[in-house]
Amino acid sequence: MGYPTVILPGYFAGAAPYQTMEKTLAELGFPSVTVPLSRWDWVPTVGGRSMGGILEKLDQTVNQVMETTGSDRINLIGHSAGGWIARIYLGEIPYTIHAKDTGKPMLWKAHPSVATLMTLGTPHVSQERWTLRNLNFVNDNYPGAFHPTVRYVCVAGKAVLGDRSLAGWFTYNSYLLTCGNGACWGDEITPISAAHLEGAENLILDQVVHSPRPGKRWYGSPDIIPTWAAYLA
Repeated sequence: MGYPTVILPGYFAGAAPYQTMEKTLAELGFPSVTVPLSRWDWVPTVGGRSMGGILEKLDQTVNQVMETTGSDRINLIGHSAGGWIARIYLGEIPYTIHAKDTGKPMLWKAHPSVATLMTLGTPHVSQERWTLRNLNFVNDNYPGAFHPTVRYVCVAGKAVLGDRSLAGWFTYNSYLLTCGNGACWGDEITPISAAHLEGAENLILDQVVHSPRPGKRWYGSPDIIPTWAAYLA
């Protein structure tokens, strides 16, 4: 039996799309819970604002899981933006870069409680101006696989090559805004180079797209999960 596992959804995602992931992980020996978010929980974060509300819900879920299971450590999975938000959660520097958080502790120091941080299609870098304040905080204070007691595993999908055609316009621009190069491989949203961290165990999964789509395999597809779940503690 592995450590209990907490799943943090991607940007503007609720908990529902991760039910299959929870079930599959449990079958593999990792009892799992998704942070109970809805789309409305993300509204206050729009435009690069504070992720404080998301971090608070993540902390509440982690504490509940540890209390319920009696475990002193967990695995933490962050999909898309959930991966870099989880890196804030691990750290020991107050996340007080937004005016609305003035006077709040904004500090979780969770790294002693996290055995593995697994990021799935996470854009760990970006050139999009609305994300820079948050991502600069993360990468300036916690570069790469920062905490030595945490196993960092970063998973990237290799499904779509960005190009300037009409059909490829969205993907090309998504890659361009993220890493500065639109003509590269990625999961249709996040380019491979942005999904990996220096010092982490960096994986590439062929033909895996960013989010659930009919007829496509994504990080949470039942036949894909065992590949990366093998790296959980």
